[in-house]
Amino acid sequence: MPDGFHCQTCGEYHAELPMDFGWDQPDAYWTIPEEERAQRCETNRDWCVIDQKEFFIRGCLEIPVVDGDAPFVWGAWCSLSEASFQRTMETWNSPSRQNEEPMFGWFCSEVPGYPDTICLKSLVHLREVGIRPAIQLEPTDHPLAVEQREGITMDRVREIVEGILHG
Repeated sequence: MPDGFHCQTCGEYHAELPMDFGWDQPDAYWTIPEEERAQRCETNRDWCVIDQKEFFIRGCLEIPVVDGDAPFVWGAWCSLSEASFQRTMETWNSPSRQNEEPMFGWFCSEVPGYPDTICLKSLVHLREVGIRPAIQLEPTDHPLAVEQREGITMDRVREIVEGILHG
């Protein structure tokens, strides 16, 4: 994690510049009334199933940082078809899972500071056991897809972090 930064929003020095943010559940989970979640949702840190009809996987949307040492990462969710989700579960602990073909998914996390990010077309790439899948957005002109494709600067990382800390 890079050293801290002087915040343009509050004027204070923040000791750390986070290089990742994420969500514990897909946005659809939060639309389920709290008193119904235990009956309608099966979930853990890596996947979520709602009503045995909606299937979600948690992954990493990595944004290259052109003047940094590591990517900026959104820990986000994608929906998968039932067949893709079942295949993911079958291979979850397999050392060869990263050899699976990428799976189509719909991006299911609302990312702050960007226009609507729900339902962006995505590919989900399984990686080595213990590493969350990589999420690759369809190469469109959506600002999040452009940043994933072209990269961002450390100044843009600070702008994103300031927006989250003070948004």
